[in-house]
Amino acid sequence: MDNERQASIRKLIADEQVKHIQLWFTDILGNLKMVEIPDRQLDSVIESGAAFDGSSITGYAEIEESDIVAMPDWDTLKVLPWSQNHEKTAFVFCDVLGRDYRPFEGDPRWVLRRQLDRARALGLEFYVGPELEYFYFKGDRPTPEVIDEGGYFDVLPADLGNDLRKQTIRTLDRLDIPMEASHHEVAPSQHEIDPHYDQALIMADRVMTCRLIVKEVAAHNGVHATFMPKPLHGVNGSGMHVHQSLFRGDDNAFFSEDDPNHLSDLAKGFIAGQLKHMSEICALLNQYVNSFKRLVPGYEAPVYISWAHRNRTALIRVPLYVQGKESTVRAELRNPDPAANPYLAFAVMLAAGLEGIENEYELPPSVEPNIYKMTADEREAVGLDSLPNNLYEAVRLTNESALVRRTLGDHLFERFITNKLNEWYEYREQVTRWEIDKYYSVI
Repeated sequence: MDNERQASIRKLIADEQVKHIQLWFTDILGNLKMVEIPDRQLDSVIESGAAFDGSSITGYAEIEESDIVAMPDWDTLKVLPWSQNHEKTAFVFCDVLGRDYRPFEGDPRWVLRRQLDRARALGLEFYVGPELEYFYFKGDRPTPEVIDEGGYFDVLPADLGNDLRKQTIRTLDRLDIPMEASHHEVAPSQHEIDPHYDQALIMADRVMTCRLIVKEVAAHNGVHATFMPKPLHGVNGSGMHVHQSLFRGDDNAFFSEDDPNHLSDLAKGFIAGQLKHMSEICALLNQYVNSFKRLVPGYEAPVYISWAHRNRTALIRVPLYVQGKESTVRAELRNPDPAANPYLAFAVMLAAGLEGIENEYELPPSVEPNIYKMTADEREAVGLDSLPNNLYEAVRLTNESALVRRTLGDHLFERFITNKLNEWYEYREQVTRWEIDKYYSVI
């Protein structure tokens, strides 16, 4: 880092009267972690980062190799908006390095960086726009209790959820995270915010920040916000639909003037790659036992591996082209949920798409009818496979995937598989309320 850049960082910290700096990074599951330093340590951290013990971070290092370094990406430095004037706190996202100051193979941010470099070698930049759905619940209850009975796009009188969303968006504006929209979602007490389309690494950082801000604003108002995919039985769960495209400079590489649907060969290969490898990467997009409670018929979540233009039951939807809007041609992937690690999710999404481009996969025909109204024979006739039914099926398929192993690297791949299998075995041993209600009095 040159002297001018170092000086600008010091000036920002001094001008804003920042007294504490949080160094942010994530574990392999996408849980936000941080090391906090006082402002007097700034020069040391600019020069050499902050060393910490990684042995207790999920998926990081073993005890005998635990010393790792959080190296700030100073372009992400921001002041937390709820800081007090006399005691301000800033945060910065970090790349995690090993003791030799090379990228640490367990760092999810590095996994995404590698795939973005792979795309850039082809002259491509990966852009994404996630739709973040979540629930608000009353904050002083031991179980989920909704704060409203609204539905999709509803306007409610004295709507606390709407006020919370507006507070959230104002807070994110102060952090230079622009939103395209926000609204009430389908289920009671379910809401959505939509960050503006941007480059994938920038967006992964923004997803982490958005999740924190949503929860902080809610907590400050005595409400609990959760990104749990399916917190309530019998209503829609929360997804994170991701709009995706590849750009060459200012040109959308997904657009073709000549194709009837305005999809380039590159876009078709990208979509074909995601369809072909979806079962393998599903555990990274839907990484919890609870994730698969959402991926069932009847609740607007995809179940079958297909693509379409108009059909919102398809896994990948390609919105119809609007004349003169070449930059908006995109592929919307609908199965990810907001509890995923965005760095790993975007990395495997891109890896699968690039695999399709580089190997010239053929895109199967689109499936435009409502898939849930098709018979089993009709689905079989058009070759529709389904997503894994549960976490165990998904992890088993991931464990057999050479693509995912290459994308994550051996270190993170093996730790992810172990973590998810342990979660499944722990879940399998539980005796649930449903089982008691179903069997206790009759068996």
